[in-house]
Amino acid sequence: MTEQLRLMAVHAHPDDESSKGAATMAKYVSEGVDVLVATCTGGERGSILNPKLQGDPYIEEHIHEVRKKEMDEAREILGVKQEWLGFVDSGLPEGDPLPPLPEGCFALQDVDEAAGRLVKLIREFKPQVITTYDENGGYPHPDHIMTHKITMVAFEAAGDPEKYPEAGEPWQPQKLYYNQGFNKPRTIALHEALLERGMDSPYGEWLERWKQFEQRERTLTTYIPCDEFFEIRDKALIAHATQIDPDGGWFRVPMDIQREVWPTEEYELAKSLVDTSLPEDDLFAGIRNN
Repeated sequence: MTEQLRLMAVHAHPDDESSKGAATMAKYVSEGVDVLVATCTGGERGSILNPKLQGDPYIEEHIHEVRKKEMDEAREILGVKQEWLGFVDSGLPEGDPLPPLPEGCFALQDVDEAAGRLVKLIREFKPQVITTYDENGGYPHPDHIMTHKITMVAFEAAGDPEKYPEAGEPWQPQKLYYNQGFNKPRTIALHEALLERGMDSPYGEWLERWKQFEQRERTLTTYIPCDEFFEIRDKALIAHATQIDPDGGWFRVPMDIQREVWPTEEYELAKSLVDTSLPEDDLFAGIRNN
């Protein structure tokens, strides 16, 4: 295939692109694939999760600008392009009962109307492959669920000349994947590998929560070998300094153990307009040689 390969990753907030599929994106960039991150919101209502930065009045007052700069740095590290869709972060409601979502936020937008912005970007960038979240959002954050909804609408509508005629010439992506990097088999494998080596595991609580939620097992269809890009992934995530503690659980598994035990990132093939055989080791399987 002589045509340029293009991958679009649709994410809810700045930092999601670095914690979900970042090594995959870096791998494809290294192969000459054009990769674009579409970020739905600015992360304006995100909490400052790095204890070293909590209480900083400048960050608290200018969180939108700070997170934009963090995204710029992560983008450079990963070597990807990035566009903002311009929606406002919905925040993560907490309490019982849950409080209402803020007026005007992303999760309260009309799905079909909001999808128009993504349709326009798809038609401009012309990706063959799109990645996003499953119907649960990966975890039930309202912005992640809304990201799923608008991506599903946009995938179907982008190639239809009767839909969103103001959004440019039609373009039909060929494959749509759900990020499934936080899957149970991977978590168990790393957890057991650490315990076997007499080391502490950060995954014990994760596995207990899985039991409580009784979430159905996702179907992992696609395993992308990308362990040589794990350091780039971690560097990009650390660039989102307000969102990640560099001394936290994300980074407690030694790199050599990660590479030995689980050297891939995983996806669930949700839609395909090309023939492919499962399991895959390439998001462009069925496209690359057509």
